[in-house]
Amino acid sequence: MTEATSAAPAPDALAGVLADAPFVRLVATDDGDALAAAGLLARALRAAGTPFQVRVDRDPVPDDIADGITVTVGVDRGAHAIPGTARPASADTFAVARQLGVDPDPVVALAGVVAAGSVPGTDGSGDALDAAKEGGLVERRPGVAVPTAETPEFADGLAASTLVRTPYSGVPEATRAALDDLGLPAEMDDDDHRRLASLVAVDVVDAADATARSASAVERALRPYATVGDAAPVETVGGYADVLDTLAREAPGTGIALALDADPSDALQTAALDAWRAHGLAAHRALDAATIGRYDGCVVARVESPESATDASGASRAVLPTVARLLRDFRSPEPVAVAVDESGGQLAAAATESRGLGDACRSVAAELHADGWGTTDRGGIAVDNDSDSDVSDPDNGAETKSNADITSALAALREAL
Repeated sequence: MTEATSAAPAPDALAGVLADAPFVRLVATDDGDALAAAGLLARALRAAGTPFQVRVDRDPVPDDIADGITVTVGVDRGAHAIPGTARPASADTFAVARQLGVDPDPVVALAGVVAAGSVPGTDGSGDALDAAKEGGLVERRPGVAVPTAETPEFADGLAASTLVRTPYSGVPEATRAALDDLGLPAEMDDDDHRRLASLVAVDVVDAADATARSASAVERALRPYATVGDAAPVETVGGYADVLDTLAREAPGTGIALALDADPSDALQTAALDAWRAHGLAAHRALDAATIGRYDGCVVARVESPESATDASGASRAVLPTVARLLRDFRSPEPVAVAVDESGGQLAAAATESRGLGDACRSVAAELHADGWGTTDRGGIAVDNDSDSDVSDPDNGAETKSNADITSALAALREAL
């Protein structure tokens, strides 16, 4: 299925459709922006008394509903979509919710904006930032955006953060040792936060294998918007973005619950942070242990199934996109980064700009009778490592033998790019 890139719908037009709908099904891509946007829209529908259902899918397809409508979030498919291509889906959804007569949570919207790789106040998120400031929900301060509190919890948060890539990322003990050298107090003031930010910024860009892109990539983790009081279940907007982006793949049910709940329970917050922490540590460690090769137009990291896996293929599907994004942002001099798990038969790709990655992955997968998915700037392919397995042929409905392997899929994807 081809990924379109049309402009976002007018908020009042979509709001008008939703206001009259007897039932709404929301289908979001597996990323933090789409998850935040779906949560905002679901909250608005709940406030309006409209029944709804939310699910996360790595390649959403709008379902036919006899008595209702489907809204795809993060892709431009179906009659009603919030594509998130022209600007973050969360920014558009914030406007739609307002048109429905609801005061949407601006902190969730801003978290989605950061998860989309944007900056609060830009790309259509000015209204959300203004609302957050006027409501006393956020304040800009020096430092680094992590979801956890200040020392000692901060060190564990920094080790797991996927907004940065330092020499000690993925290793809490090494992160604590690096912070110990600063002599930070339990409660940090602005000067302490500045020293911390300086340390992280320098360590990111001075890493032996850091690329020029890492200097700009680390910026979205610096000078964060801190959440005030109980405005959010985490300490910073950027940290919230990191958690939502992780949960969208690692634990989508928990992610939906977190984005939907204006006052999440302690148990839900703990489950969300535990899943985020395990995911972040596994992604960094997988990249640490990867064999990296550079090709014309892309860099490839060959990784083992993540150590946190209870099911190798499931864990690979969750962690590989994060590995690819970390590789793209902090270690790849090429515009495309690919993380490959040969034993799990999967790969994930991330690009610095819209390059039709999802379409490329689907095209390659169709030729190999495999499974492909993605958006304009990220995608994935999964093959069945059992060469004797039967695979459904979408062209004629017959069962056909697949002899694909992920190495041949990678070669075909490189050629397609």
